[in-house]
Amino acid sequence: MNYQEILRRGESFLKKNKIKNPFLDSELILSKVINKKREEILLNASTKVKNTDIKKFNKYILRRRQKEPMAYILGYKHFWKYKFLTNKSVLIPRPDTELVIEETLKYLPINNSKKILDIGTGSGCIIVSLLKERPKCIATAIDLSKKAINVAKSNAKLHQLENKINFINIDIDKYNSYNYDLIISNPPYINSVELSRLDDDVIIHEPKSALSGGLDGFKEIKKVIKKSKKLLKINGKLIFEIGERQKYRCLEILYKNGFFVNKISKDLSGKDRCVISTKLK
Repeated sequence: MNYQEILRRGESFLKKNKIKNPFLDSELILSKVINKKREEILLNASTKVKNTDIKKFNKYILRRRQKEPMAYILGYKHFWKYKFLTNKSVLIPRPDTELVIEETLKYLPINNSKKILDIGTGSGCIIVSLLKERPKCIATAIDLSKKAINVAKSNAKLHQLENKINFINIDIDKYNSYNYDLIISNPPYINSVELSRLDDDVIIHEPKSALSGGLDGFKEIKKVIKKSKKLLKINGKLIFEIGERQKYRCLEILYKNGFFVNKISKDLSGKDRCVISTKLK
């Protein structure tokens, strides 16, 4: 069997099982198996595939049939300008979250050294991306999941930042280090009803603790805001991601806790996605 034939077989199998982008997924899986770029595969379509590689290809295709996300099958996901290691212990980095990076960089002058806290770091994609852009800053990244912390540490090492970020396996409620210039977070914010309606790729395979914001979607957002009030310096910034219908309740919680809201940015779909706020007192 050659490259072209195995790709057609993979595409046909995934299409029958109603998987989106069946040909692209087959290409990416073959690329992983034989360790060649997709362009090389397409330019050498008649090259034979080894029997051992056919078995590996079939194994990954079966995983994709079970709706396992490609980021877990491939073991990585691109985010911002960089490549991040991923597994089932962490939420897959989303393009919408890049807005947090975009907005945060506006408040971080390139030559300034700021002290940053990342709450619920997951794969570490936000804090690693920020420190790649602002190398004079130093950071602490916390997460309740020990497995997530291990993934984040691996990503920091991958990008030569292991000495710039202090990773701590702790719940935000128990964290008590103060005087941060900036706190960033992508907290779980999906409510119980919306959680049950997510695609199988997400609901079956991604960690629910990184998605569920409780009954109303605000359980973790409230914790982040209340704790940030204590951990930030006066005039420090709190920048975090929200769901599309959470703007007004977030404004209310922020005002009650002594924050001024600088801006709420919309994602590429025109949905409210990123809150930029300042601690006033």
